[in-house]
Amino acid sequence: QVQLVESGGGLVQPGGSLRLSCAASGIMFSIYDMGWYRQAPGKKRELVAEISRGRSTKYADSVKGRCTISRDNAENTVYLQMNSLKPEDTAVYYCNAAGRGTSNWGQGTQVTVSS
Repeated sequence: QVQLVESGGGLVQPGGSLRLSCAASGIMFSIYDMGWYRQAPGKKRELVAEISRGRSTKYADSVKGRCTISRDNAENTVYLQMNSLKPEDTAVYYCNAAGRGTSNWGQGTQVTVSS
């Protein structure tokens, strides 16, 4: 059974930083492409960043230069370091694992950027 458990969300002031983590189980983590998505109230879920099994990365234009995605295959964990956070980054952040014809989602972690 695939499980993706996100953590690290919370309330942060504008300009602050957060590091999200997603611990995966039930999959051969190293062969999966991993991604972070977010969904703000009333908006569609959108890609924030992704990292392939070969460690190629891709970022949404809105977070380029502010976010870094990384993975630790030994720990079956993917990270999203977010800096210089803005109120418009407020959303539920979801982890995704794609591989072997499947797409798997975590339950999400809330990030709120507010003073």
